[in-house]
Amino acid sequence: MITRRLALTATLATPFLARPALAQAATLNVNSALTADDPLFKGLEAFKQGVETRSNGRLQVRLYPSSQLGSDEDVLEQARAGAGVAVVVDGGRLAPFVREFGILGAPYIANGFPELRKLATSPLFDRWADRLRTASGHQVLSFNWFQGDRHLLTNRAINAPADLNGLRLRTPGAPVWLETIRAMGATPTPLPWTEVYSALQLRAIDAAEAQYPALWGSRLYEVVRFITKTSHINLITGLIGSRIWFDRQPADLRTILREEALKGGDTGSQATLASLEDFETRLKAQGLTITTPDLAPFREATKVVYDKLNYTAVRREVEAVLAA
Repeated sequence: MITRRLALTATLATPFLARPALAQAATLNVNSALTADDPLFKGLEAFKQGVETRSNGRLQVRLYPSSQLGSDEDVLEQARAGAGVAVVVDGGRLAPFVREFGILGAPYIANGFPELRKLATSPLFDRWADRLRTASGHQVLSFNWFQGDRHLLTNRAINAPADLNGLRLRTPGAPVWLETIRAMGATPTPLPWTEVYSALQLRAIDAAEAQYPALWGSRLYEVVRFITKTSHINLITGLIGSRIWFDRQPADLRTILREEALKGGDTGSQATLASLEDFETRLKAQGLTITTPDLAPFREATKVVYDKLNYTAVRREVEAVLAA
């Protein structure tokens, strides 16, 4: 009797003992300085939905707007260490590891989003991304996230580079941004984006430069009077994660991540492009004077940036890609 009971117990227990443990879903935390109402954020929402749907919930994506996970640099360091994080950043943040990325933020490097997307999906760019994996441990998921053209934000009219002389102008701290603003005639002043409003308000800086969605989201229209549409930088950004974390994912999830990042970038970029006219209307309604100067002097003044940062040869490679 005892033997039969033991046998029955073993039989009933076998399915539970043999049943494999349910796999825990992987999680990717995505950080961005964008506010949730920025049109590009629609791309991140599309990325999240696409990844979770196609992976049948095996991979969850959590979105953190307004730099809730910390600064871009902090999140990039977490990614290097292998954390399940990604962040939307410009090429200047990656240039210390692979210098060619810096040219993505160089002045007048391309003519709008179509050309930038062509570059970011080219074999030339793929070689840069492969080198980045080795050099820093970062994984490019896609680099087709267009945030708009960057313009000058001032409290006096700007018609030519000479009008910027003596102005302390906030810009990100990457060398290509600093040299661009210096070449245009202003004194570049690096500051975190979250401090720009108060710095303008307190006159710690005289001016800034940004794209329409960012300046609207940060209410900079309250502390500047003029927007000069120089379009000196076409701001293209990328969704950058961890090579270590990425390589740990199954092959099908790696494919899903890259494909959905490209789709999400296109979705967000098209939303940005569709929003620009409306942003300009709203900014004018706030009392701002918006002008478009002759761009030839600005283009001429910033040519020196390529020589100064040793990007002349890289520029020729980029021009060959865009001309193909």
